[in-house]
Amino acid sequence: MTDFYDALETRDPGQREEALMAALPAQLRAALATPAFAELLAGVDAGAVASRGALAQLPVTRKSELLARQQAQRAHTPFGGFSAIGWRTVGALRPARRVFQSPGPIYEPEGPAVDYWRFGRALFAAGLRAGDLVHNSFSYHLTPAGSMMEGGAHAIGCTVFPGGVGNTELQLQAMAELRPDAYAGTPSFLRIALEKADEQGLALPSLRKASVGGEAFPPALRDLLRARGIEAYQSYGTADVGLVAYETAAREGLVLDEGVIVEIVRPGTGTPVPDGEVGEVVVTVLNPDYPLVRFGTGDLSALLPGPCPTGRTAPRIRGWMGRADQTAKVRGMFVHPGQVAEVVRRHAEIGRARLVVEGELANDRMTLHVECAAQPEGLGAAVAQSLRDVTKLRGDVLLVAPGSLANDGKVIEDLRRIG
Repeated sequence: MTDFYDALETRDPGQREEALMAALPAQLRAALATPAFAELLAGVDAGAVASRGALAQLPVTRKSELLARQQAQRAHTPFGGFSAIGWRTVGALRPARRVFQSPGPIYEPEGPAVDYWRFGRALFAAGLRAGDLVHNSFSYHLTPAGSMMEGGAHAIGCTVFPGGVGNTELQLQAMAELRPDAYAGTPSFLRIALEKADEQGLALPSLRKASVGGEAFPPALRDLLRARGIEAYQSYGTADVGLVAYETAAREGLVLDEGVIVEIVRPGTGTPVPDGEVGEVVVTVLNPDYPLVRFGTGDLSALLPGPCPTGRTAPRIRGWMGRADQTAKVRGMFVHPGQVAEVVRRHAEIGRARLVVEGELANDRMTLHVECAAQPEGLGAAVAQSLRDVTKLRGDVLLVAPGSLANDGKVIEDLRRIG
């Protein structure tokens, strides 16, 4: 494909960055107008937050905190004070179109904007075009996935069959009789549907495009679908911030959406890592209805160098690379990535660090591997003392050369045998 969803995708990278930074103060003002961020960002001058450096000074809000605030304020507001929209009885300034429930439960509002979740861009990159019929097998109940895809498909000009989840035989009947051009849903359900169609002798020759998400999409499954004549592309988003990034015909990483500012930070902290290093995906979404600022997705990824070969000029990430929450329980005490970061902060000689927990449960040991170019006498002992002070646990320290630790985003690696 050589065409694009809109002109934003091929902007000069400098112009895009300038536009995103220019939009930051307004987004901060929208956030500060909500009770939650008025507290979390108290004292912040929204007008002064117009650069990535200034943004990086703000706290990261993680899903666990969002859930805790929602639980604490259920009697007054289902959104924990983070949303600017809702309905009359919760005192919202503007009405929401829908409200969804994700596991937790966490409640997410959907605003009235066309393609509120911004998935049209991902579907277009997957080859969907106006006039296509899309078989949408994402859930339409409780969670927003079905609505996310439907809104994006409608923005392109597609017709949607709301298949939802389950009822495989009925969905197959609809596919055979309606002959959809495209599929939206999890890749695993698409595979199940195709295998079931084979068992029943059903041909699905019209199905040639797919936008998949919600789970891992390994190359082997991509190739299996391609052998069936279906080109499937993955998208990456969350129920909180909507679309984050999407795959293109180049199949070289995922291109960032035009409506988000993405940072990759060291797990357990809010500190951005150097380009190319694996860290947690943190998103600021340019949405005044649900103005999440520095929202920690809990997912690991890394920035890729250079632009997408398709001509899209937005930065790219490597895709989903695991979870950033690496909390481990050692000898009855929880150890968090943020504690490892605190040990590193206390010693200027240290670069990256990884806490490795080994042995068996109830008989475990931990070793902090730290990268440092200079190794002055006594550094190991000093770091070990800091580790004990911060975690309240004894541990060994192993000093290693810069670049020795794997670039996989792991801050705590649990290698213990269970049982």
